[in-house]
Amino acid sequence: MHQPATLATRTSGATSAAPTARTPAARTPAARTSAARTLRIARRVGWLGLALFLTAFAVLEIAKYGTTTLLAAVLFMIAPDLTMLVGASDAKNLRRGRLSPRAVPFYNAAHRPWIPLALLVAYTFSPIAWPPLFAAGLAWLGHIAYDRALGYGLRTPEGFQRG
Repeated sequence: MHQPATLATRTSGATSAAPTARTPAARTPAARTSAARTLRIARRVGWLGLALFLTAFAVLEIAKYGTTTLLAAVLFMIAPDLTMLVGASDAKNLRRGRLSPRAVPFYNAAHRPWIPLALLVAYTFSPIAWPPLFAAGLAWLGHIAYDRALGYGLRTPEGFQRG
């Protein structure tokens, strides 16, 4: 029975260390780095698109329902970052960019997209009809989306940015 020729026999018995048609280039360190960078950029662009959509939607809600809706949206656009104040007294002992470990659980909870998303879904399917609540959910989710688009995310238990 005839065996199919392998890569080694097709290259006259010599094997090559360079990637070939049968060896995916993604296995080389440079290709993995390039693929990871492309994926990171695509994620950030996706988050930016979501943030812009949510901002436009919130502006429409504010234009339609007025001042109370504006106040709720502004408050919830700022509120997730107010969790950093939990550890403000520790700030003088921390490196630049590091969050106090006491503030991390609060910061991470306020920066998870599931909470405002659940608020928006509950508002949509419940009999509650108070537009400032919906605008607050849009603004909160928009805040998270802008943070992710700009490269900010959740924190490690020690207070550093997750890589």
